[in-house]
Amino acid sequence: MAEMAHLVAARLRGLGASVELCPTSGHPVVYGEIDAGAPRTLVFYNHYDVQPPEPLDEWTAPPFGAEIRDGRIYARGVADNKGNLLTRLQATECWLRGAGSVPCNLRFVFEGEEEIGSPHLEEFTHRYGERLKGAVGVVWESGGKDASGRPAISCGVKGICYVELTARAANQDLHSSQAAIVPNPAWRLVEALHALKDVAADRCLVGGFYDAVRAPTATELALLRENPLEEQRMKANWGIDAFINGLTGLELSTKLLFQPTCTICGITSGYGGPGTKTVLPKVARAKIDCRLVPDQRATDIAAKIRAHLDARGFRDVGMEVLSAENPSQSPVDGALAQAALAAARATYGEDVRLQPRGAGTGPMFLFKEELGLDCVSGMGCGHAGAHVHAPDENVFVEDYFGTVAHVGRLLGGLGCARARRARGRQGGDVRSAPAA
Repeated sequence: MAEMAHLVAARLRGLGASVELCPTSGHPVVYGEIDAGAPRTLVFYNHYDVQPPEPLDEWTAPPFGAEIRDGRIYARGVADNKGNLLTRLQATECWLRGAGSVPCNLRFVFEGEEEIGSPHLEEFTHRYGERLKGAVGVVWESGGKDASGRPAISCGVKGICYVELTARAANQDLHSSQAAIVPNPAWRLVEALHALKDVAADRCLVGGFYDAVRAPTATELALLRENPLEEQRMKANWGIDAFINGLTGLELSTKLLFQPTCTICGITSGYGGPGTKTVLPKVARAKIDCRLVPDQRATDIAAKIRAHLDARGFRDVGMEVLSAENPSQSPVDGALAQAALAAARATYGEDVRLQPRGAGTGPMFLFKEELGLDCVSGMGCGHAGAHVHAPDENVFVEDYFGTVAHVGRLLGGLGCARARRARGRQGGDVRSAPAA
């Protein structure tokens, strides 16, 4: 991680940026500034950490080899998030080489802990946030094309409350014959999990879980109607026959983006290897992921889960909060969102999808709610088959360069707006403003 932070810092310095490695209680935030003397400032948020590459035997190329094959780059992090990070730097580089300067001031915030829930990014925003205030907004780290190949611009993220539940019994694994008289923690954990959710209805049973859920606005619902999900392609890509409870159309889109979730990410207990091992496990663990929507709060949901388990007789089941991030939402009709949409259309054509938010999570709350900065996501080189977080993560080479162009056009659009205002005040011809 230290090597990667220094590598990113060196790449920024190569652009002429002033760079700091800002310490946190975890990995440092790489912070960079390029001042062009412009009235507008844009922030780029990305992360230089990635998911572990395992299982290694499922990769068809070395996970850190960056192999180009059949028009795709295969590498861990090429979509999430090293590829997107580099497209920001290379779009900046294009402007510096072609025009000698960038059309707006730039701030780069590259953290090293996004994949573990950004536990220390708040230390950075509290200490350095004043340097970012007043910016036109933040270009978020993620993005790409949907299942139909359309670029998708969004303005928000879900939050997350990620907990681990632990049930224990004997102080050691026992011979399974002792199951006649010794409790099995795996069964106890199954009972606790069953108390959390009505699986048939796909509804969380935790008391008050849905109390703070904000209903979609008429504008947001209209966007969902105008940009329906590519349901058939999604099902084909994922190898499923139907979505939960047969949902389709507007109801499916609304549930995906505007309803919270409660799901099991993993269960471990006893023996799970090949063949048989007759064991009565001493411990059972489950990792639970709740994706949250405005106006839910992660710490409140964690407290509600604990209270729910206690009230149903599961005080013996331990709970540890592993990640807690609040959801965030910026206006889809805001200046930055519309500039990103215009840049996308100039790059890819008119068939660009605008949606209120994505279904994933990130620390957007720290920038939007605490620093007052609108955020826009979607300027990324990912695609529906990118295998993010999985073996053979990949992006199309064509999409990679398309993202560089998209980001470059956004910078140009912000600079053109500045030029148009200046010429308008001087009575000049606004048509002479430089092209993006």
